[in-house]
Amino acid sequence: MCSLEKRGSVWLLTLAGDVQNRLSPAVIDSLLSALSRLTTEATPGSALVTTAHGKFFSNGFDLAWAQTTASPSAALHSMVASLKPVVAALIALPMPTVAALNGHASAAGLLLALSHDYVLMRADYGVLYMPEVNIGLPMPDYFAAVIRSKIRSSAAALRDVMLGGVKVRAAEAVKMGIVDSAHDSAEKTLEAAMRLGEQLAQRKLLGEVYAEIRKSLYPDACTVLGLTLTPIVSKI
Repeated sequence: MCSLEKRGSVWLLTLAGDVQNRLSPAVIDSLLSALSRLTTEATPGSALVTTAHGKFFSNGFDLAWAQTTASPSAALHSMVASLKPVVAALIALPMPTVAALNGHASAAGLLLALSHDYVLMRADYGVLYMPEVNIGLPMPDYFAAVIRSKIRSSAAALRDVMLGGVKVRAAEAVKMGIVDSAHDSAEKTLEAAMRLGEQLAQRKLLGEVYAEIRKSLYPDACTVLGLTLTPIVSKI
């Protein structure tokens, strides 16, 4: 399942599943467990980098597993429901977060990436892709709310991703404001993400304050995710 290790001040969360790092129930549970641990162990000067191995960051929900169940539709709905608290935990996590995309990020995998504060992507391989419109699957409400909150560079960019179902490569993703930077390889993408994580950690930010400010940036998404702002008394 997913692994979580601490490298200095930076926590490294690595997705682990099948070769496409699809989000099966077991992987989703592992992600939620890791984020719960991070919430508990967060200290000022922490940051999270999330990545994966292989040619996929994540190819979304494990539809192949769903097809093996007695009710594939019910299995898919269960995965949709179980990923929601993972996304909520990332939006509420009391530390800065960086996604290092080693390859394709598709559907729920792209949503997972966009739930981070910063997204870095390899330039030599991989696409961002929301295929729901092409395969005839409705968009879950929290998917749409988070993506609307995160892709705000232009209405055209949001249209192309959500309604066009386009496959966006790194250079175009940077131009569209979907990712922050592109790098020559998976290794260099992770290296850049770790450097960014270290820079963020060096700021010694108060995690609870950081999380509340983050939530205030995305009120519509937080409403759908069931997150509320928590008043914090200033220590000044």
